[in-house]
Amino acid sequence: MAPVDPREVQSLQAYLNQYNQQAEVYSRQLGIMEEGIREGNAAIETLKALLVAGDSTILMPIGGGVNVRARVEHPDEVYANIGSEIILQKTNEGGVSYLQDRIAEMEASTKNLTEVLQKIDAQVKDISKRLEQLYRQAQEQQGSGGAGPR
Repeated sequence: MAPVDPREVQSLQAYLNQYNQQAEVYSRQLGIMEEGIREGNAAIETLKALLVAGDSTILMPIGGGVNVRARVEHPDEVYANIGSEIILQKTNEGGVSYLQDRIAEMEASTKNLTEVLQKIDAQVKDISKRLEQLYRQAQEQQGSGGAGPR
């Protein structure tokens, strides 16, 4: 049995750390995507409810858990922030369609992130298994005094 190479152990530990860091980043991105999907679905429900409610008074959140009473004068007129401080006016139905498209994109990204995380997890398991084998081998060599076959 060949002696355990400490450089191999260090290299595997470095790979393991890198994969764990990547997994953490992807997990955070996955959480952001899932939150975006929830927000998008909630916004769709709100837009649909506004059309049904007509010109009745609603509670509008302004942040920090505080709401104000508001009346939506034009529930069929919505504004979508498409990025870079660009806001487009859309109909209520157009707003719903826009949100559904964004949700579909986020769901596709979520699927891709999940697949990447599964691959990283498989790599982590492989590396961990190899490290475990190397540690066992090192312990066996220490227990036998490091003497190999002659």
